[in-house]
Amino acid sequence: MTPTLLNLTINTRKMTTSSTTVSKKIFLLFLIIAALYYGQVFLMPFVIGGILATLFLPFCNWLEKKKFPKGLAVFLCFLALLLVVLGLITLLSWKISEVINDVALLKEKAVDTVAYLQKYIFNHFNISIDEQFKILNEEKPSYTSIVQILLGSLVIIVTNIILVTAYFLFLLYYRSHIKQFILKLTAISEQKSMELILHKIANVSQQYLVGLSKMIFCLWIMYYAGFSFIGLENAFFFAILCGFLEIVPFVGNITGTSLTVLIAAMHGGNLALLGGIVITYGIVQFIQGWLLEPLMLGPQVKINPLFTIIALVLGELLWGIPGIILAIPLTAMLKIICDHVEALQPYGFLIGEIETSKPSNSILLKKLRSFFKIKKNTKQI
Repeated sequence: MTPTLLNLTINTRKMTTSSTTVSKKIFLLFLIIAALYYGQVFLMPFVIGGILATLFLPFCNWLEKKKFPKGLAVFLCFLALLLVVLGLITLLSWKISEVINDVALLKEKAVDTVAYLQKYIFNHFNISIDEQFKILNEEKPSYTSIVQILLGSLVIIVTNIILVTAYFLFLLYYRSHIKQFILKLTAISEQKSMELILHKIANVSQQYLVGLSKMIFCLWIMYYAGFSFIGLENAFFFAILCGFLEIVPFVGNITGTSLTVLIAAMHGGNLALLGGIVITYGIVQFIQGWLLEPLMLGPQVKINPLFTIIALVLGELLWGIPGIILAIPLTAMLKIICDHVEALQPYGFLIGEIETSKPSNSILLKKLRSFFKIKKNTKQI
């Protein structure tokens, strides 16, 4: 065999091996997506419980260092979680009750809108109002089916809450046991690397959730100050709404502001007020993007906008609204794994944020970062 023919044969084998590897990776990706979709009934509560458990790891570790029994420490973490959830529900219910007081005006606006739509349909499609009502009545589901749907949804919600609570408690209680199990599955030479990955995964979820909570609190203050300054009615409620929807990047803040503009317009707000809402939104988003996010979220959980959108879309397709909420912390955890596994490092680079000249390294931000005491590489597990 001539050298040229030999080289050609070797190159052909390499290309065949490379294409086989790519095919296996694509097939594995589709298997993972299928598992996430068809296993959502099990995986969704498990992931939510796990992320909440990692959020309370520092508090649980602190209680155990204070000589609290592990069972009692886990139970106190559950009580703390319950108090936070009840506090948010109470806060939102209190402000929503104030907005509901204006329900008569909203009903009047809704009636006017329906009348306008009926007139538009009659003028453009020549469908009379009686015929429109007839079509609606034909499509209207029975009360029995509505009750069945509501009861089914209630059962699913209660079941998921119970499962999330159970996973939260048991994952916190057996965290060391689970960690040792994962290390036993790992080769001895790679156990230190695996321990670092587990630590950083727990740390990044904490950093994301705690940083997000701090950022939402700052957004509440800024939105309330801006909405109060322009004279928006129920400014506190809309500040809470816009800040809380920041859980969903990009989409959440736009949705909150759009709802604020819409409700303000339905209450008879003038152009100056509506413009003030939009300007407030722009100023807050500028401060958030250039100051709050570099300060509170940090570089470890920074995902570039392209893959943020991709993660949100895939999350919604696979798990619905919970998938949208979980998409970013799960993608951040995936990035940590990719960054510490040599074969996956290119994918971690692809997901991560591009380094720019944002003022995240400025002296002011460094001082503010130390003020907020953002800790790095603190052992949590």
